[in-house]
Amino acid sequence: MPTITWFNIPAAETERARAFYEAAFAWEIEPFPGMESAFLVTTGGVDGEIFPRARPDETVTVFIGVPSIDEYVARIKRAGGEVVVSKTPVPGRGYFAIFRDTERNQLGLWEDDSGVG
Repeated sequence: MPTITWFNIPAAETERARAFYEAAFAWEIEPFPGMESAFLVTTGGVDGEIFPRARPDETVTVFIGVPSIDEYVARIKRAGGEVVVSKTPVPGRGYFAIFRDTERNQLGLWEDDSGVG
């Protein structure tokens, strides 16, 4: 069964967001290797990242782990959802896609694949 596996928190000031989440929840937050101004967030449950906000309207995104993005994109479309960002590779990690549900909520899909180049 697909489950939530990751979250993204966009921030205007990533250091300020880091300080907030460390103080509020005592999450372990470290620089994200290879990503400037981004942080890896370890919560003891589902992990995620804090990264620089690209657009003023950008909000938190949760990612649902699936065995095949292609399969689940087709299921989402049949159910009335829309794809916002098509399947995109993340080298050495896997693939992601972003979709909107029928209520205009934006979520992500994640497919593990360490062989992505």
